[in-house]
Amino acid sequence: MLARIAENLFWLSRYMERADYLARLLQVAGHMSAVRPDADSDSEWQSAIVAAGAKDSFFPERQANEASVVDYLAFDPANTSSIVSCIETARRNARAVRTALTREMWEAVNGTWLELRDFKRGLEQDSAIEFLEWVKARVGLFQGVYANTMLRMDGFHFARLGQFLERADNTARLLDVKYHVRLPRVEDVGGVVDYYQWLAILRVVAARRAYRVLFQGKVQPPQVAELLILRPEFPRSLLFCYQRITEHLDRIEGQDPKRVAEAKQAAHGLHVQLRYGSIETVMEQGLHEYLSDIVDRTAELGGEIARSHLFGG
Repeated sequence: MLARIAENLFWLSRYMERADYLARLLQVAGHMSAVRPDADSDSEWQSAIVAAGAKDSFFPERQANEASVVDYLAFDPANTSSIVSCIETARRNARAVRTALTREMWEAVNGTWLELRDFKRGLEQDSAIEFLEWVKARVGLFQGVYANTMLRMDGFHFARLGQFLERADNTARLLDVKYHVRLPRVEDVGGVVDYYQWLAILRVVAARRAYRVLFQGKVQPPQVAELLILRPEFPRSLLFCYQRITEHLDRIEGQDPKRVAEAKQAAHGLHVQLRYGSIETVMEQGLHEYLSDIVDRTAELGGEIARSHLFGG
């Protein structure tokens, strides 16, 4: 497969997954903000900016509040990682490799891009909620279509790599949102507000039922972390993502083994760490520190994959 085609498929899938993540991140911030007793606090919206990796570009020119954060992460064309920008970039990637896509894949991406015009900046709250749900539904449609129509050849494996590499990064960032949200008082740790903030994370990643099946009982932070990090049954966990990453890297054919060795070594190293890790070790190390390390190593892996397969990072 030509490096240009591999690159476009990889990034098409990454940008669609990123749009879904940003929609979920904004929903987390909204749910957390709704259960805060101090209505004037904007900690949740600040945390969303940090978790989106947009701290340097957002501050200090702007102040974090619901309106400014939703506008920047969802609609701002100057933000190359806003939802609007992600969908537009994904469509450009798809158009560049139109012949490598199935008809249904192209229609899913192009249809999303066309419908995007119906949503304008400065939406009212109800319309913004509708927009975020629409984004999640359209990304789910795209992922279902390509999973069910693409040949299981290199193109499919590069698309899957992009999806799960992005999802691993996003899951770590989304779980880390809770670290950046300040509780009103130290004694509120473990209280009602703390409980509903953890519940909000489960709700937005559609994990409430999964949590009840696997753990039952009251929502506990270590168990939420275990579900999103170490449980192979849950399709958004870090372990699940790295299982898929290693599988698809290993299935790409016709590549120089020496050139791809470093990428495979990095991916398998993270997979082994997650597969044989324990939540007790994670919590002892510090959840924030552990997740920050995962984010950094996932970014490094993305660069290794790009270099190994001769396309841009």
